[in-house]
Amino acid sequence: MRSHDVAKHQEAVEASWEAARGATYGAVKWGIASALLGGIGYAVSPLYRGLTLQFKVYIQMSGMVLGSMIEADYRLREYEASMRMRRRLMREQAMWQSLEEQYGKDDD
Repeated sequence: MRSHDVAKHQEAVEASWEAARGATYGAVKWGIASALLGGIGYAVSPLYRGLTLQFKVYIQMSGMVLGSMIEADYRLREYEASMRMRRRLMREQAMWQSLEEQYGKDDD
């Protein structure tokens, strides 16, 4: 593999890990919120108490999956933005280095 291909592959691996961390965090956060709402629903609503266990589990899992997707997407977008900024900074540093090499450093 060329160094460019290796760098792209490494960036993709880092992005996938960041999305996985976001998905895990979102599932936990939204799972806790869903469990709290389920507990409130069980305490307050006779309709919720009458639901089957399978449907209650489905509701709980739906909240966790939704939270997982939202947080993974958010983390991935944040990662992409940081990578764009990093690349822009590297391009500008390379430009300034080439100008310094071409014209010499300012000796003020």
